[in-house]
Amino acid sequence: MINSCENKRKAPRFDCYVPVDGKEGAVFSNTKTVDISRDGIGFLSNHSVPLNERIAIELALKPDTEPVLVIGQVKWVRKVADSNQYRIGLTFSDIIDGSKDFLDESLSKRFPSRDKA
Repeated sequence: MINSCENKRKAPRFDCYVPVDGKEGAVFSNTKTVDISRDGIGFLSNHSVPLNERIAIELALKPDTEPVLVIGQVKWVRKVADSNQYRIGLTFSDIIDGSKDFLDESLSKRFPSRDKA
């Protein structure tokens, strides 16, 4: 059975398993990314996050380039079976610094494709 949270992205997803650099004890401490697209990012976290929470995210996509600063909005949260973790899906609601074209170009060169939209 396919979970209703999956396969709703309009852009291709790219696997992206990296730790999140967040303040110790904050919601995103001990968090790792799972996947990313030009429209959003998925996380695994030890904490649940309220739906519609808006979070500033700095994406370092290429070495020696300025990071892309985006505002992400939590769209869904689900408990991972048989674990103490939560799978969290955010969409990028605003790009503050950078562009979606730069995001697209960086992602397609850096990460292997996970699936097609």
